[in-house]
Amino acid sequence: MSIVDTIKNAGQAAVQGAMAKLVPLAPDSWIPGGVPDPLIRQQHGVIGTSVSRLDGTFKVQGTARFAAEFAIPGMTYAALAYSTIARGRITAIATQAAEAAPGVVLVMTHLNAPRMNAPAVFGSSPTAVGPSDLPIMQDDRVHWNGQPIALVLAETQEQADHAVSLLVTTYAEELSITSFAAAKAEGPKPGLFMGQPLVNEIGDADAMLEAAPHRVDHVYRTPWHNHNAIEPHAATIVWEDDRLILHDASQMVAAQAQTIADVFDLKTDQVRLTSPYVGGGFGGKGLWDHQILGAAAARLAGRAVRITLSREGVYRIVGGRSLTEQRVAIGADADGRFKALLHTGVAAMTPHNNMPEPFILGTRAGYAADSIRLSVETVKMNMLANTFMRAPGESVGTFALESAIDELAVALDMDPIALRLRNEPDKDPTSGLPFSSRHIIEAWRTGAERFGWAGRSNVPGTRREGEWLVGMGCATGTYPYYRMPGAVARITLGADGHALVEVSAHEMGMGTSTTTAMVAADRLGLPLDHVSVAYGDTLIPGAIMAGGSQQTAAIGAAVIAAHNALVADLLKLAGNDSPLAGLSAKDVGSEDGGLASLEDPTRRESYVSILARAQRDAVMVTEAGSPPLELMHWSMHSHSAIFCEVRVNAVTGETRVARVLGSFDCGRILNPKTARSQFRGGIIMGLGMALMEETQFDERKGRIMNPSLAEYHVPVHLDVPEIDVIWTDIPDPHTPMGAHGIGEIGITGVAAAVANAVYNATGKRVRDLPLTLDKLLD
Repeated sequence: MSIVDTIKNAGQAAVQGAMAKLVPLAPDSWIPGGVPDPLIRQQHGVIGTSVSRLDGTFKVQGTARFAAEFAIPGMTYAALAYSTIARGRITAIATQAAEAAPGVVLVMTHLNAPRMNAPAVFGSSPTAVGPSDLPIMQDDRVHWNGQPIALVLAETQEQADHAVSLLVTTYAEELSITSFAAAKAEGPKPGLFMGQPLVNEIGDADAMLEAAPHRVDHVYRTPWHNHNAIEPHAATIVWEDDRLILHDASQMVAAQAQTIADVFDLKTDQVRLTSPYVGGGFGGKGLWDHQILGAAAARLAGRAVRITLSREGVYRIVGGRSLTEQRVAIGADADGRFKALLHTGVAAMTPHNNMPEPFILGTRAGYAADSIRLSVETVKMNMLANTFMRAPGESVGTFALESAIDELAVALDMDPIALRLRNEPDKDPTSGLPFSSRHIIEAWRTGAERFGWAGRSNVPGTRREGEWLVGMGCATGTYPYYRMPGAVARITLGADGHALVEVSAHEMGMGTSTTTAMVAADRLGLPLDHVSVAYGDTLIPGAIMAGGSQQTAAIGAAVIAAHNALVADLLKLAGNDSPLAGLSAKDVGSEDGGLASLEDPTRRESYVSILARAQRDAVMVTEAGSPPLELMHWSMHSHSAIFCEVRVNAVTGETRVARVLGSFDCGRILNPKTARSQFRGGIIMGLGMALMEETQFDERKGRIMNPSLAEYHVPVHLDVPEIDVIWTDIPDPHTPMGAHGIGEIGITGVAAAVANAVYNATGKRVRDLPLTLDKLLD
């Protein structure tokens, strides 16, 4: 039986089992304490259809205003000066020449900056999960090479940029640790992520590894990575008396506004923060020094401020992904079943943040094994703080894990897909919870058939086309389903039958506002063009963060709750003269622009009629999403099977990815058009991680040496091949909309699939990213 047949048989059984669980849905059983969502029970309306992004027209026409495009009368422009030492004190800053330069309004240093509180817990991206001990421009201390040490305001950006170049700073350097080797020599410490220890132990993995008849044991390394969103970080800031208004590029509007209020001793309602459009985020568009410094300078100068980081500025003060050194050891029996799975290692962080790269997260739920030992330890370096970056932990962790599985498959002379399927868990290997849905077998089956995996040679280096060696590789990926509390939706239904849905969400180009409109339209039974969505403004209640691939789920739960409240209010307004008289909210549903009895669809009344008889212009409800109780009962994840074909030049070592297929299991796909774009975008980011992305860090001075897109390479059009995307589209019966997050699963597994394909093409195993040509030359 071929590997495709093996997957096909297993996949059909898995799908049949899943559908048996889904049809029919027992009342009140799909979510603990919840009510079945009719959108899960029957496909109708716009959900599941391809809808173009509603904001696309505004972006194409240039009417969408990003953070650096708000025009305020009397606005000044800011430029930052950055430190050039890793640790020490500022002994002097000569500002006279800058102050005398044309157009300069203000030069701000620690000597004249307003007194400000340090950012609070989770309010600042550098702190990530833990309190910050770094006040911003409040003293003469330097904590990393690139820390902002001065700000210049001028009438134009060019004048500010020129004036900041005239500043002359002297330092008293202090002993610093800027070498990874030196940091490891100081002794690693246990790592924490989101307040939880990064450790899992089941059985005696070391002993079982030693006793296993087949094993692999290798170290894999990943470098620093920097954020490179198409829109550099920016904010437009103005004080109106004692109120602070910021137009920002933010993934966390509410939390950011609260933190800034605390920094300046303001009440929460004294800070308004808007973020209508974000040109890419990936975890990096949070609160950094520049927003706080811009607000401080605006208060000091009494003028509005636009602060836009240069591309170099992003590298100096916005954290990225920290480097990792990972050991993966797998012991298996003759049939390939894992007896021991060890994934341990070290990640670098700084003395002033608590964000290690949690590379074991994907391994926790990936494979069954008789014994498991997972751990992340940390070492401290004097450098720019790391932060969240697309699939933090999973993206680099799967490179190590999935490369090691490929190596084990070679040692066992076994197809790498068959080896993965042989170790499919029937429950979460570390938590013991049942999976809410897991159809990765189906993803492997359909992916292998579509990609043509049966045509792959198991013998490396045997397929050649002229100078080019051709190989295929694969890898799997997993990313947790998160749903954070704090989501609130406000629905205003007008007398004309149109609805406004307001959520404190963020649109970073992934189609959130479009999907929100689709969900609301189907819940309300309205055409899509009768629903408007507002978001990205602290005037809207709630606190949703665009991160962890959880925003759509959080919004959906809030919209469902608000719709339920709206139905109850409408029934009260309908009164005894309505065909709906005597019915409760659980007895009716929304369709065709009104309410109808579920038992007798002829008993119905339109929204327009209900509001007209009640003499109401509109009805408004505000509701929070239900608590994410599902996370307590199930292990919930998105899954991927990534297939890759590469061509490696036998003479030069140049590697080109010829094609990629991503086969995804992410529950129900709400909008195939935007989902496909999200999957492809993640895969492209994974190609960059595999082949070229690397922050060059000078370990002598602790300075990033390639702070521009001319020197830090990301994929361009010629680097990106044909990318095919498919998915199972099997709803998860335990989530509010049957869907899982898709924003971060796309990148996960890609680097390993590329590395495994390179091995299949050349017979050379590269365990250090990126896969540059020098590592493939003899």
